[in-house]
Amino acid sequence: MLTFLHSADWQIGKPYARVQDPDKRARLRQARIDVISRIGALLSTSKARFLVVAGDLFDSPTPSNSDVSAVCQAIGKLEIPVLVIPGNHDHGAPGSVWHSPFFLAEQQRRAANLQVLLERQPVELEEAVVLPCPLLRRSDSTDPTTWMRQLNWERLPAAKPRILLAHGSVHGFAAADLDADDDNPSSANNRLQLDGGLLEQVDYVALGDWHGLKQVNPRTWYSGTPEPDRFPRTNDYQGGQVLEVSVERAGSISVVPQPTAALNWQQLQAALLSPEDLEQLERRLEPLLAAEPGQQLLLLEQSGSLSLEAHQRYAQLLERLEAQLLRLKRRGVIEHSPDPAELEQLLQRAEDPLIARVAHGLKIELEQAATAEDPHKRRLLQLAMAELHRAVGATPCA
Repeated sequence: MLTFLHSADWQIGKPYARVQDPDKRARLRQARIDVISRIGALLSTSKARFLVVAGDLFDSPTPSNSDVSAVCQAIGKLEIPVLVIPGNHDHGAPGSVWHSPFFLAEQQRRAANLQVLLERQPVELEEAVVLPCPLLRRSDSTDPTTWMRQLNWERLPAAKPRILLAHGSVHGFAAADLDADDDNPSSANNRLQLDGGLLEQVDYVALGDWHGLKQVNPRTWYSGTPEPDRFPRTNDYQGGQVLEVSVERAGSISVVPQPTAALNWQQLQAALLSPEDLEQLERRLEPLLAAEPGQQLLLLEQSGSLSLEAHQRYAQLLERLEAQLLRLKRRGVIEHSPDPAELEQLLQRAEDPLIARVAHGLKIELEQAATAEDPHKRRLLQLAMAELHRAVGATPCA
């Protein structure tokens, strides 16, 4: 049986524009280059003869020269051939990276084992036949596999496994729709028609575009990205691997995911309605806070309402998380809701009548905002009350 590695969607150069800290953005970008060496480490125990990358090696058709050099250097250290097709992010149109003199020079200088497949025609290797379906523009209105409908299959070597290499969505599974979120907008939806007649002629279909692991049928797989770049959308979402595929011509097949990720993307739901809820959240987060800094990313799905004092404790917890994590993304709102004692401390300030008048005015406006069902105005007023509480320490002036 032939064994090879299937990967996709490296997206080297991804900007991570929503991460505010430039140092953290740089570390996220570097992680996508570092994973290439971890793929190489698999070769010490694998019998893989080559690696296929099913599109989007780069995040852009015009990556920076530094990214081009780093990628060619890393690929050149792999001990096997690497075959790549352009995807929708790094399409193969004229003017893209694959045609640039700088890339071609770096490829020759640093990565002689790298082969970019820009033509839709069979590529015969010593052990297999690769059927590449490169994207030659970001959005292809025609099926990239159409060229194979006119292929004379009898002219292909009878004993060599046939590997179809493509980037896009298949019927019933649109990666651009399912994988999009506010950090990763929907991309062009290049439809692949993998009908029964075509599938009967090939032994494995290596797909890219969906960033998680996905088995379409026994011989058709999305490998997902080797270093995750987003928070899981579903409980069964699995990213951070390459696939070790063993296949024979018109025979058996074995597909084994091999982990390659270094970063840990986590998701946590927190409904906070009392100081006790906050204490429980702190206990749940303690292992994360005690871990090595800069290796975890957290999506915190927050909801509820806390007293002004508890909200200050929550802000301190968030400050620790921001320092510890490579990224903290929050979704939802924790409202400021002064308890009766806190409100009384602000209203009953005989020695500080200005503060009392401001607090009284905010209290009235909050009641009106609640009646008017204006959540935006209510949150602004709650924030103003919280700032007043913090500024004066909620203790009467002497």
